[in-house]
Amino acid sequence: MYARKRLDIGFGDLARGLGACAFSHDEGSARERVERWFSPRGDAIACLSVRSGLDLFLEAAALPAGSEVLMSALTIPDMWKIVERHGLVPVPVDLDPTTLAPRPEAWLRAASGRTRAVLLAHLFGARVPLEPIARIARERGWILFEDCAQSFTGDSERGDPLADVSMFSFGPIKTATALTGGVLVVRDRPILEKMRAAQAAQPLQDRRAYFTRLLKYSGLTALTKWPCYTAFVRLCGWLGKDHDLVIQGSVRGFAGGDFFAKIRHRPNAALLSLLARRLESSNAWRVDGRVARARRLASRLPEGLTIPGAKAPFHSFWVFTVLADDPDRVVAVLREHGFDATRAASLRSVPVPAAGRAVAEPREAQRVLARTVYLPVYPEMPERAIDAMADALSRALRLAPAEREDAVVFTPAPASPGIFPRPRR
Repeated sequence: MYARKRLDIGFGDLARGLGACAFSHDEGSARERVERWFSPRGDAIACLSVRSGLDLFLEAAALPAGSEVLMSALTIPDMWKIVERHGLVPVPVDLDPTTLAPRPEAWLRAASGRTRAVLLAHLFGARVPLEPIARIARERGWILFEDCAQSFTGDSERGDPLADVSMFSFGPIKTATALTGGVLVVRDRPILEKMRAAQAAQPLQDRRAYFTRLLKYSGLTALTKWPCYTAFVRLCGWLGKDHDLVIQGSVRGFAGGDFFAKIRHRPNAALLSLLARRLESSNAWRVDGRVARARRLASRLPEGLTIPGAKAPFHSFWVFTVLADDPDRVVAVLREHGFDATRAASLRSVPVPAAGRAVAEPREAQRVLARTVYLPVYPEMPERAIDAMADALSRALRLAPAEREDAVVFTPAPASPGIFPRPRR
């Protein structure tokens, strides 16, 4: 069975990370390498995670209690939990499924006199232009965050200068992963300096815990190889365990205990050294291979199957998702044919404020969640497997395969060395 995703890290990097746990002690030098990679001007701060960075920023910004933060309606629950911890009110803004971005008028409908910030998430590998919301944010004095955790591709990706804050994640399933870690590019220098001062007072990430994490993911990296993963799924079945739950439980970043105590640590030298290595040695082959397989699958999708974000001007297919009216059936059929599709995901719909605020439910985002199926698409998959998965999708929907170049709306322009359009900066 083909695993749902391959981790973007090799055994060489894992070995270097394990070695760094024993021998890397120069936190300052490793931090500078990471932060300078993102911003030679010194606008970046390396953190234990994006969640850690957002927590630091909101502490430094000290927005008035009760201020509202407009948020793309799909995100991980920890993000709105952090907003609430700082006395702020998260307000969901519904998405256009074709672009995975809120429409400009949706931001305005959700806003109020208490709005002080906007957080736009680039989802599933799609990236959307910031100009429309940046213009509104400038006019109204809002802080504009962009969450690039799912859209980062390495190469020249440093965040959009229209954003006040660009956030990048290097958790286990992210591109160029270091198995944890985050970087924020903060274009307000006084706030950035407050963040640095607050972070310097935090305890250091536990080195032994990071060593253990590297060992665990070394095993998971081996597990995603085709023969091992097939055996793992069968073993879970024999033991009466749901392999979905086993996998989800193994990749949670801050499960159990006091969430805020866990994220309020500064990254150690080993993590920073491995992250610097991943950034400095990044190349486009894996992303380009992922996109090539995704485009091949997209051209063979059966009628009636929709790719969220298909009309976004840039899509790197960090994950390949489709919307189906009967997603459980699609998952079951694909697994029968050897493809570990899943509906399990960490994304949730941001809840509307509990009281005192008339905000529309994010119906489109909720429909996307209810219908989403994640498909295994990565460069290690042979083209014949991609074609077989397209046939299995057709069977799941009881439709004939469709060889359609217009299955999704793309306007690719050849780029060197990549095969998909890079975002303009």
